[in-house]
Amino acid sequence: MSSGGKAGVVRRDKAQSLPGFLHLPEYLDALGQISLLEDVRELIQTAPLYTPAMPGSGRPFSVKMTNCGSLGWVSDKEGGYRYQARHPGTDAPWPPLPDALCDIWRTLANYSEPPEACLINYYGPGTRMGVHRDEDERDLSAPVVSISLGDTARFRLGGLRRRDPSRVFDLKSGDVVILGGQARLAYHGVDRIISGSSGLLVEGGRFNLTLRRVAPSMKRLEA
Repeated sequence: MSSGGKAGVVRRDKAQSLPGFLHLPEYLDALGQISLLEDVRELIQTAPLYTPAMPGSGRPFSVKMTNCGSLGWVSDKEGGYRYQARHPGTDAPWPPLPDALCDIWRTLANYSEPPEACLINYYGPGTRMGVHRDEDERDLSAPVVSISLGDTARFRLGGLRRRDPSRVFDLKSGDVVILGGQARLAYHGVDRIISGSSGLLVEGGRFNLTLRRVAPSMKRLEA
């Protein structure tokens, strides 16, 4: 796998919300996006995209997903939301994290340990992601670092309660979002995908790569 491309200047969104939330527009330049997309294509050859299901109801997600890293986030009717070490379809271990993703984490996460999981969501035309928060990790002191590749997503960011006011803005290809600090458990979602807004993916749509730390750092446990 390639080691990733160039990262842009850290330029923050003018309208920040909760402390710990950062929107870094155009963090990856065009070459960096192409290089990371090549990594994603290789990962999918080893760990194919699949359609997860909602706990209880078994209703399928509108997005397809896969993972890389030592752990992967999965969801199904019987087991619910959880992390596990193997692909639910192939039963093979998840492929390792590409160097490019590890570099982004080291630069932006401000956390002593590496990520353990990268959830890769593919949003095709007409897909969305309901408002939710990432709370299945045991270590909530580590941020969530999210990278956008492909078509623009209309992203919704709320507060710490589901009914808190929210704001909507666009996440374009190459943008990075960080949910850390007070914003670590903020509710967020994707209202829709703006089809044709990027030519990066020949098939159209968008990949969203979410880097996560699952278990607490040993240094923090010993402190």
